[in-house]
Formats: sequence, C-alpha cells, structure tokens
Amino acid sequence: MDILALDLGTSSVRGLVLDADAVPRPGALARRKVHLATGDDGTGTLDAATYLACLVECLDELAAGGHLRRVGLVATSAQWHSVLPLAADGTPSGPVLTWLDTRAAPPDGDGGPTDPEDYHRRTGTWWHRCYWSVRLPWLRERCGDRTVRFAGLAEYVLGELLDAAPMSMSLASGTGLLDLRDLDWDAEACALAGVRPDQLPPLAPPGWYGRLGAGYARRWPQLAEAQWSAPIGDGAASNVGSGCVDPSRAAVTIGTSAAVRMIQAVPAGTELPPLPDQLWRYRVDHDHVVTGAAYSSGGNLFAWADRELRLPTGAELEAALHRAAADLVVRANPRFGGDRPPGTAPAGSGELRGLSFGTTAVDILAGLMAGLCRLVADDLAQLEAGVGEPMEVVLGGGALTASPWWRGAFADVLAPRTVRWQRNPEIGATGAALVALGRVAEAIDIGGIGRTDEGAAPNT
Repeated sequence: MDILALDLGTSSVRGLVLDADAVPRPGALARRKVHLATGDDGTGTLDAATYLACLVECLDELAAGGHLRRVGLVATSAQWHSVLPLAADGTPSGPVLTWLDTRAAPPDGDGGPTDPEDYHRRTGTWWHRCYWSVRLPWLRERCGDRTVRFAGLAEYVLGELLDAAPMSMSLASGTGLLDLRDLDWDAEACALAGVRPDQLPPLAPPGWYGRLGAGYARRWPQLAEAQWSAPIGDGAASNVGSGCVDPSRAAVTIGTSAAVRMIQAVPAGTELPPLPDQLWRYRVDHDHVVTGAAYSSGGNLFAWADRELRLPTGAELEAALHRAAADLVVRANPRFGGDRPPGTAPAGSGELRGLSFGTTAVDILAGLMAGLCRLVADDLAQLEAGVGEPMEVVLGGGALTASPWWRGAFADVLAPRTVRWQRNPEIGATGAALVALGRVAEAIDIGGIGRTDEGAAPNT
C-alpha cells in the first residue's frame, strides 16, 4: 500500500506519494505555488477557491503520472490557525486568514479570560490575535450577516473533496478554542469568540476516516476506496518526520516560518504537564501533545533578501556567508512579520543595526539568519526548563536543506547541545503519514538524521 501525503502550506500546496514505510517515492511529487496576499497593515490571506483548485491540479498531475494506483491511505499536514468565514450555503464570505495575518484585535471593553493562567493551561494558548477567540469577532464585524459559521482552510478544502470533513483534534487545538485534556470546545474560549459549538466544525472522533465524494471519486478512481485520515498541524507533522517524538529531542524546523517544539505522550483525559508561561501547546492527535514556540520569519527571510538584495548564488553565497560570520557586523531583529503568540509586536517590527557603507547584502542576510538562531535558542532553554534536562536538537525543513551555513550557525548557537540534521526534506509529509499509520513512537528511530555538515539526501 502507498500513502498519498498532502501538504497544505502557506506558500504552496503539494501532494506526494510515499511507500508503506513513509519513504517518498522518487518523482511522485506535484506542487503548486499559492498567492499569499500580504500588506504593511498585517494582512496575510489566501483565496480558498483558488487554493482548492491548486490542490485539485496536484492530484490531477499525480493521477496522470500513474502515481495513485496503489494508494490506500491519504494523510494531510495543514497549516495551524487558519480561519475562513462561511455563508449558509458553505461558500466563503471572506478570505482565509493565515497565521501570518496580524490585523485582528480584541473587541473594545472586553477583558479576556477570567483566569489567564488557567486558560493557558486548558487551551495551551492566550487571548491573542492568532487564535479564533480574537479572530472570530473581528471577522464577523467585517464580513457582515452572510457569515454563519467558521472553518479552517483544511476543513473547507477537504469538505469539498470528501463525503465529510470534521476538524481533527490537532487542527482544533490550533484554534485556541479546544480544551486539550477533555478534547472538546472550551466554554470560556467559545464565549470570548462569540460563537456556539454548532457554528464550529464538528470534531473528529478517534479512528475517523473519510472517503472521496462521488464526483471526485469519478475524477480519481484510483482514490475511490482510499481512506483519508484526520489532518494534523504542520508543526506536529514536522516533529514526527524529524524523529522528535519524546522530551529527549527538540525539533527546530525552518520552512516559510520557523519553530522549536517537543512532543510528549499525553492521552486524552489525563493531566497535562506543566506549561511554561511563554510557550504554546497543541495536540498532535488524541494521544500526544506538542509544546513550543514559533516565529513569523524563517525561509521568508532568505526569500526577502534574495528578492530585494543583490545576493550571490550557490557555492558563492555559502562561501560569502562563512566570511561574513567571522565578523558579524549586522545585528538584526527578524520580526518582519510581527510576533507569533504570545508576543504582540505588529508586522513591520524588523530592524537592522550596525549598517555602514561597507555593509554588504550578505552581511545583512547573515545578520537576519543569526538573529533567528538567537530567538530559537532562548525558547529552547524554556522547553528544557520544563522537562528538567538538556535536549538533543534535530534541524529540519527546506530552508535548512538549502543552506549548510545556516545549519552550522544553529549548531554554534545551540552548543554544547548535540545538534543533528534530518536530511529528508519531506519531514511534514513523512510525519503526517506516520501519524496516520499510528506509528508516532516508532519515529524515534527514523532514518535520515546525521551531521549538520552532511549533504542532502539523494532523493531531494
């Protein structure tokens, strides 16, 4: 049996086929870039219908290439925190707000949770613009009476393809409205959001699987009998694909954005471990939680520098970064997109200091990348304080695959910890597949982890 893994990301949507051991099959990959609308006011939105069309194109391409013939299971990794207002007929009444959108603000005169510490413990989140507790009132005010309910991007997209698409516990935890222990909508969080449970997606029970609706089953008959597992948050998937599935290892992942996270086994209904004040906590599935910190900047720092500065390329760029690091002259605040929770810095908070007429484009890039390394190091220390011992670190993600220098910079900043690198660039797809297979614990022995100075995997 093969596994089709879907990656519903912020900058692209992808479909790839893996074998029964969650190893990507060479050539079985389809990808479409998606347009993320951004603005200086903090806008970060996607068009839901266009996004769905991109996913359909990916599946059409894989079907045409004969890659779907042996697929029996579909696993999905999806961006956390997205929210889409829906009209009574199920059509969008506004754009998809992604994690990058910082415009939402708490309503005037509303004081937030009665006991913020207990709220943080129950939901793993804060009363913050990233979560639905703040986003839904803000959206309702702007989208008017047409909006009658809300969904995440994954529920909308899969709801169009499948016979049903309830919200997974993983994605529900990213809304900030879920009680992480009881695995039900939290009454106080829903009250802050001004929403009833029937205006939210139904929650997927343990062992839920969906199937293609009749129309798409005719379009892709190879998938007509395949089981579709409940989606998981992209950060949780990346941890599993990096082999970081217990408190001995932390994953540092750099894709479009960046994060540092650890996973703990905490079955539904059991007491949650202590949660440091500055860290969030979400669900991987019914049996595991993931705790960490995230940043709005990551590979998008390099994308900005590559677009706006005259950077060298390839080996020339890597050599120039090594020279620049020997005397790091630029100090940078990499918060170009503002803070992720619990921080509240708005979009446009990035800073560059130490510029002179001798400063080069590579000096600026090195300063930005090193600035993100320092943010990660600070939050990793908080994770370690929560578990009481140093952790091994596994680096992963497309941005680190592309830059050996950045991997080395993380190894230097995080020393004396052991720092290694997951060479498999498809950590999200691999992780989502392993969760769908019920093999989270086995990921501790996953292959592909090696030294930070090793080359990328042959199948990259």
